[in-house]
Amino acid sequence: LLVFFTPNGTIHEHWRPTGGESDFSFSSGSILESLSPYRDQLLILEGMDFCTGHNHAGGLAAMLTAGGTHSIDQVIADQIGGSSRFASMELGAQTSFWGGTANTRMSYRDGRFVTPNDSPLNVYDRMFADLGNEQLLSRRQRLLDIHRDEIDSLRSRLGTEEQVRLDAHLESLDTMERAISGGASCTSPTPLSYYGVNDNDSYPLVVQQQLDLAVQALACDMTRVVSVQLSHTISQTVFTWLGHSEGHHNLSHAADADTSNVAKYVECERWYADQFLYLLDQLSSQADPATGAPLLDNTLVLWAQELGDGRLHTCVDVPWVLAGNAGGFFRMGRKVDLTGETHDGVLTSIAQAFGVDIETFGAGTSGPIGALS
Repeated sequence: LLVFFTPNGTIHEHWRPTGGESDFSFSSGSILESLSPYRDQLLILEGMDFCTGHNHAGGLAAMLTAGGTHSIDQVIADQIGGSSRFASMELGAQTSFWGGTANTRMSYRDGRFVTPNDSPLNVYDRMFADLGNEQLLSRRQRLLDIHRDEIDSLRSRLGTEEQVRLDAHLESLDTMERAISGGASCTSPTPLSYYGVNDNDSYPLVVQQQLDLAVQALACDMTRVVSVQLSHTISQTVFTWLGHSEGHHNLSHAADADTSNVAKYVECERWYADQFLYLLDQLSSQADPATGAPLLDNTLVLWAQELGDGRLHTCVDVPWVLAGNAGGFFRMGRKVDLTGETHDGVLTSIAQAFGVDIETFGAGTSGPIGALS
């Protein structure tokens, strides 16, 4: 599973494909136009309302949780990530200017934020810096073993409540041990050079490098669940590389009569679609470590957004895109009208595609959506 997020909603008339369910197309100048080469591997979802959540912060908090305590990426990581070096990886691009709030976090575990790593340099080091240094890895493993032995000897002297907390700590040690001992099935790429990852004009480079690292993590079988969060809701990233001087959030509120700023906002959204295209290209060019087939064939990619029309601040008719397939659970190459359906149903279907034995997700207002499979 690879989750890809972009903020601040859309303008439906410029996003929505034309045509019917199976004969849809992307019109010239539309936001999704660049995705045409992957048309048969896409499932375009329109008309979907959130079952809970309103406005920017509420929408982002509910986007992957549907009002529950775990986001869909963490639920699926629990299902398929247990033997991976990293059960899940959370990557970001300039997500934390406002710290950790409901406006800046999309992944949750037990109701707590799962913080994305905004630095490709740090992500690279986490993935590759220690590979091949067997002496260092062995020393770290011994420290973990000593720590675990001490905890085991302490456990029998604790009460029930303290044992629960201790077991949670042991689980975190197990996660750390997998990260140390898991290794990788591929060689380390060229190290990244230092730069200001939080500089506005660095945003395109950060995005590209995080997407590259996300794909590399899957291709090296370091993880089977990864998310890439591009900025945050109410993001004021200025797309200077497109010649803009206004922040993205400000442009997202341009009224229809303000044709100049609407055109600029569509430019921004087309740039985000190009990043999604780049991601699909990279997944198509990398081989799956288990099958040798293109990685995209065995990956489900979810492009999620937290709002419908960003000018209305509502989580109504929220546009999502699924790509790839991951086992053939979904019927791709379609544009599906989900009017009357809620997004917890979509998340239930995604969870079931990965073998999670549930009938509802989050708030539980809907079961799986049959029209997707």
